[in-house]
Amino acid sequence: MSATTRRLTTAQALVRFLSAQYTERDGVRRRLIAGTWGIFGHGNVAGLGQALVEYRDAMPYHQGRNEQSMVHAAVGYARQLNRLSAQAVTTSIGPGATNLVTGAALATINRLPVLLLPGDYFASRAADPLLQQLEHPVEADVSVNDTLRPVSRYFDRITRPEALIASALNAMRVLADPAETGAVTLALPQDVQAEAYDWPEEFFAERVWTVRRPAPDPVELDAAVAAVRAARRPLIVAGGGVHHSEAEDALRALVDATGIPVASTQAGKGSLRHDHPADLGGIGHTGTAVSDALARDADVVIGVGTRYTDFTTASGTLFLNPDVRFVNLNITGFDAHKLAARPLVADARTGLERLAEALAGYRVDSAYEAEYREGKERWAAVVEAALRADDDTAVPTQTQVLGALDAVAGDDDVVINAAGSLPGDLHKLWRARSPRQYHLEYGYSCMGYEIPASLGVQQAAPGTPVWALVGDGTYLMMPTEIVTAVQEGLPVNVVLVQNHGYASIGGLSEETGGERYGTAYRYRADDGSFTGAPLPVDLAANAASLGMDVLRAKTVRELRTALAEARASDRPTCVYVETDPAPTAPPAEAWWDVPVAEVATREAAVRARERYDAQVSGRRRHL
Repeated sequence: MSATTRRLTTAQALVRFLSAQYTERDGVRRRLIAGTWGIFGHGNVAGLGQALVEYRDAMPYHQGRNEQSMVHAAVGYARQLNRLSAQAVTTSIGPGATNLVTGAALATINRLPVLLLPGDYFASRAADPLLQQLEHPVEADVSVNDTLRPVSRYFDRITRPEALIASALNAMRVLADPAETGAVTLALPQDVQAEAYDWPEEFFAERVWTVRRPAPDPVELDAAVAAVRAARRPLIVAGGGVHHSEAEDALRALVDATGIPVASTQAGKGSLRHDHPADLGGIGHTGTAVSDALARDADVVIGVGTRYTDFTTASGTLFLNPDVRFVNLNITGFDAHKLAARPLVADARTGLERLAEALAGYRVDSAYEAEYREGKERWAAVVEAALRADDDTAVPTQTQVLGALDAVAGDDDVVINAAGSLPGDLHKLWRARSPRQYHLEYGYSCMGYEIPASLGVQQAAPGTPVWALVGDGTYLMMPTEIVTAVQEGLPVNVVLVQNHGYASIGGLSEETGGERYGTAYRYRADDGSFTGAPLPVDLAANAASLGMDVLRAKTVRELRTALAEARASDRPTCVYVETDPAPTAPPAEAWWDVPVAEVATREAAVRARERYDAQVSGRRRHL
């Protein structure tokens, strides 16, 4: 114990500690925990709640409406700042705590830092059973917070004040580690939060956590370089790690020197500007025709900061060259070894710089370069046709909504989406003009993410126009943080697309034999199907009732005017548009494995199974 101590409650000590933590990378320092989101209830109101009042000058507090939403807001904040700064989220015990699970899973799956501080039951068992307590018949130390263990990168329950010291340091280590980061949970029994302790002054000293840029191992680098030099048709797959590492310039330098084309995952889109000659757009099930065509014949695939989800690999059916090999540059060995790759475990920017140095003099064949540039031009015409609206007085299609937004948005505007049919349209069609313009949460593809995430992005980038694109299904999942946007004075823009149901899942249901059953927001017909008239739901009125300015657009012309007005506003604004449901997006260029009923009596399912069997036969294991 230090000779100099300070007597504080555990909650007070935690808030003081968090306010003195910083990250540093490339000489730039940021607050590691820049603020705390919270909803107070029994389990945190008298502990952390009092501490946040006590130190409100040191730790900004943001009042949320839904615990899951608060995590989404914190994730949006961390992603916008390339994981160099994060936020904390505090909740009561019971349902407040379990509402964190979905957000925690999203953060960990996407490798984005967030600190979770749920209340917990009495460590002393003085009150037992407590209100909202889960009683386990054979494990008395289990609480509902244990549901957060599998979705957290670090978890601890602080049952004594002094235990916080080591645990808090470990929590910061994980949050600041680019290879380990994700959701971090410190469960805080409510009696321990209020308990006083003599804390060593050193615990509250300013502490800087260096965000490392590890270089590749020389042996791994040599193997990767040899593989690329031997390639005739190499292809780079840029993932979210390019953005997290701020490696866009390094990627562009490598591509300019070698001519290797770049396809991007949902998280990696924008790694190159859309008009760079080597940028081919999205890859996989929602990819572009040119990207997927090159992927099928690629002999070396260089993955940079990607997890290779089944969408990216078209469920193992995309990379068809029998001799294809993978080189994976990733800061985690876990991801670098996927697809039996030659691993290159390193920071994305450092690794790309070393690759460029070692590949000096290498360039792809001019015929290959001409091939993908011609493919890019053909796809650009497809994009233009999908986004263009020739009749300004017509009801817009969903792709024309994207075209109108593309015309209004500036280069640094941020477009946020996560679920529904919009991710596929955006991945194929959006023309990203800056590294952070395209913000798709597609690791967990969580409905309801967009609106709360827009708050976090707006906090991280004040003055930047932020657009949350949501369909009616997603909006109904989680609109309540509109109230928070109004309270916090965050001028986010919500583009609310009304198509009366789950458009994406409706299409998937039809493709897989489900006949769109249960996917529309309509009255039930006599046969039990959902084929009646649309429900009399006015989502624009709902948004207005929560405090937003609402602009209704019925035509393409009205939509353009409304989007421009929203962008110029200094208040939270919703642009509501009912779309023509006719599909106008280009069809999928690659398959996605969604198993279909092996036996069925309905003809739709039988036909779907026949299509499935034909596609699944092309799946392969890359060994």
